[in-house]
Amino acid sequence: MTDGDQGLEPRVEPRAGDADRESVAERLRIAAGDGRIDVAELEDRLDRAYTAKTYTELDALVADLPDEPSTDSRPLVLKTHMSSIKQNGRWTVPRKIIAECKVLSIAIDFTEASCAHRDVTLEASCGTGNVRVLVPRGWTVRIDGSSTNTGHISNKATAPADPTAPTLTIIGHPRAGHIKIKQPRRPR
Repeated sequence: MTDGDQGLEPRVEPRAGDADRESVAERLRIAAGDGRIDVAELEDRLDRAYTAKTYTELDALVADLPDEPSTDSRPLVLKTHMSSIKQNGRWTVPRKIIAECKVLSIAIDFTEASCAHRDVTLEASCGTGNVRVLVPRGWTVRIDGSSTNTGHISNKATAPADPTAPTLTIIGHPRAGHIKIKQPRRPR
């Protein structure tokens, strides 16, 4: 080795782990929920995040986003009074949704919604009314163990789960009414 060769060893890039990739993915979902990136860009960046091998690759995906993501934690509250409620179309899903109906019904359709969160909680209670939930294929739906009267909770959202899609946890408390969860029918 000559004097001129000293200090020219190739720099080894530290490798990113699964927790690092998941952390960046969560920041990207929050950025999409805040309207900083659109759904197409979110999907592209998530694909790149889950295949990133180094910290440099991950850092590039969030370089144009604020260091401290928004922590707006206000739940969406849906309560029936004089008419039924439909939450559908294009809307931004918060981390927590509270749905309460006594006699009427609440329909929550996530199929066109923008969801930047990995986990979403829906607390649903109904007297004689019904809460209907429509989730996209790929979402995981689980009924929380603290739910009551689970015979009145029907989960037909059984399509295979996409590991990059959100998980919807339902804490249900139906009395005489029902909580029904399903996915859209497959196009023919």
